[in-house]
Amino acid sequence: MIKKVWDMVDEAKKDLENLSVEQVKAELDAGTAVVVDIRDFRELYLRGKVPGAFHADRGMLEFWVDPASQYYRDLFTPDKRYIVYCAGGGRSALAAKAMKDMGYPDVAHMEAGFTGWSEAGMPVEDCKTGAKWVLRSDVS
Repeated sequence: MIKKVWDMVDEAKKDLENLSVEQVKAELDAGTAVVVDIRDFRELYLRGKVPGAFHADRGMLEFWVDPASQYYRDLFTPDKRYIVYCAGGGRSALAAKAMKDMGYPDVAHMEAGFTGWSEAGMPVEDCKTGAKWVLRSDVS
């Protein structure tokens, strides 16, 4: 029997700190956490991101977080606080749970995701300017 992905998300959320948009904004303003956007780069290009967020594509997150991996990124150290987000809170719950399972003790996720962030009227950083990737419709 196939396990339903939303059941997995609900299970992950039981073990996580599920933050509101306002809580994430407060931590971002205070500089107390590294905010990690795990959406696909096309999502960033089309919609922007939380200002100052680090982009770590969901498909590479575990490899970037593991110091023994050849893909390790030194932004990730277990002594920091991380807040992960995606578009709507599903992928970020699974990603935050994976980070916790890998030994990162202070990981939370933004439950409403980037959709909730933008709908709340929070600032959005443009990701099109200077991007190496463009949509065909954006090419003249």
